[in-house]
Formats: sequence, C-alpha cells, structure tokens
Amino acid sequence: MNTVERISKFVGSTFSIWVILFAILGFFAPEAFIGGKGYISLLLGVIMFGMGLTLSSEDFREVFRRPVDVLIGVVGHYLIMPSLAFVLAVVLQLPPDIAVGVILVGCCPSGTASNVMTYLSKGDVALGVSIAAVSTLIAPLATPALISLLAGQWMDINAKSLFMDIVTVVIVPIVFGVIVKALFQKQAEASTKALPLVSTIAIVLIVAIVVAINKGKIVETGPLIFAVVILHNVLGYLLGYGFAKLFGLNLAKRKAVTLETGMQNSGLGAALAAAHFNPLAAVPSAIFSVWHNISGSILATWFSKKEEK
Repeated sequence: MNTVERISKFVGSTFSIWVILFAILGFFAPEAFIGGKGYISLLLGVIMFGMGLTLSSEDFREVFRRPVDVLIGVVGHYLIMPSLAFVLAVVLQLPPDIAVGVILVGCCPSGTASNVMTYLSKGDVALGVSIAAVSTLIAPLATPALISLLAGQWMDINAKSLFMDIVTVVIVPIVFGVIVKALFQKQAEASTKALPLVSTIAIVLIVAIVVAINKGKIVETGPLIFAVVILHNVLGYLLGYGFAKLFGLNLAKRKAVTLETGMQNSGLGAALAAAHFNPLAAVPSAIFSVWHNISGSILATWFSKKEEK
C-alpha cells in the first residue's frame, strides 16, 4: 500500500502533465482509444464513486455552518459559467455543435481537480469542498435546466434524458461511495490513498477517448475551440474572483470561489455530449479538461504567494 500511495501522490501531483500526455496520445494514436467510447460514462462513475468515498459529514457541516459563503460559491458557479458560455457562443457566432458543447461544459458542476488547486493556492479548502459537493449534488436539476434554457436555440434538448443520465453517472456512484464508506470505514479510508491514481487514470482516459473520436473535427475547428475554451475559463476565474469580492469574502474564500467557478467537471460534459449530441459537442469538454488543469495550476501557484493585506 505504501508503494501504491507513493505512486498515487506522484501521479496526483503531476496530474496536468498526464492529461496533456494522454490528449496527445489520443490525437496521434486514436486507434488505441477510439474503441473506449462506450466506457466514458463508466469511467466518470468511477471518479464520482471515489468522490463519494472521500465525502464526510464535515463537508456538509460547512454548508450549515456558513451557508452564505457556500451559497455565494454555488450561485456564482452556475450563474457565471453558463452565462459566459452563452455570450461567447452568440458573440463569436459559433457553429451549433460547438455552441452546444461550450454551453454544456459551462453548465456542469465544479471540476474534480478544483479542490486540489484550492489546497495548492492556500485557499479555504473546506469551503471549496462544500461548494463542489453542493454544485455536484444539485447538478441533475441545474445542468439540464440551464442547458435547455441556453442551448435550445441551437438544437432540441431532452432535459429529462439529461437528468436521468446525470443521476446515473454522478449521483448514484457518489451515494454508493458514501454508503460503502459508512459500512466499511477502515477499508474505505485505506483505499482513498489510491484514489488520486484511480481518478487520474479515469480522467485521462476520458480525455484520450474524446480526442481520439474527434481527431478530424479537432483538426478543422481546434483553434476556434481552444480560443473559446481559454476565454471561457479565464473570464470565469476573473468574474468568480470579482463575484466573491463583491460579497466581501476574505482572500482565502475568494481563492476557493474563483477556482470552483472556473474549473468545470468536463468529464461529465464529455459523457453527456457523447450520449446526447453530435460527437463534435464533446470537443470543448475534452479541451477544457486539458486547459483548466494547466490554468488552474498556474493560478494556484500565483495565489499561493498572494497574502491578505
């Protein structure tokens, strides 16, 4: 277990590198990953199960201990990222599939790596975990509703089907993880040492599969999607920070809200896009997976040197 833990810590600390590496592999060796299309939802379920194993009553105690701070983070996340996605899609006159893909990733809950970035930034980790947990748990309602509202002008959206998929690949695995942790606490705590390794493998495989499936489309539209994803993510950080500052949150809390706002569960976006829309709609989620881990690492490093005046 010590060996697994050391490997897990190493892989977790070099997460961004592995995401980039597997994105490149998916692009240049698509035949190795393209057959995994049907496993995207399963891989996401593994990630969510791991999240369930790490959740504790303490994470939700924060919600009741300081509900206003958590509410600011959750509202900011679901207000800023979907709105930005819609504005970018309209202003840049994106093709329908790309527009839906950008809006889809914008309507997803907080990303699985955001808590790690909050920790590295010396931010309020407890607040970040609570925001991520709440935004994930309300995703079955929030995500389909927002996608229907914002993406409906480009194509028909089956909100009920999206709701059922999110419940299946997000909520059920999380609840199962929480139950397993409650029944087998000692074993669950021991297994969490390997979670960074398992989660990283699942995330990089999702990225590689989506990139492999859409290699041709990425060649055609890659520069446009990269530009939109970078704008979406960076503006999300800026507006998230401003939103937290508007409500008078201290620096540690602002760091948490900023990272929880700008980093999306792009694995969920890729899974939903692959199941419900044209494969091209999954490309923004795949590129977001690569980019937000790079930008999040850079921002966390800069934030870690920034102290309250």
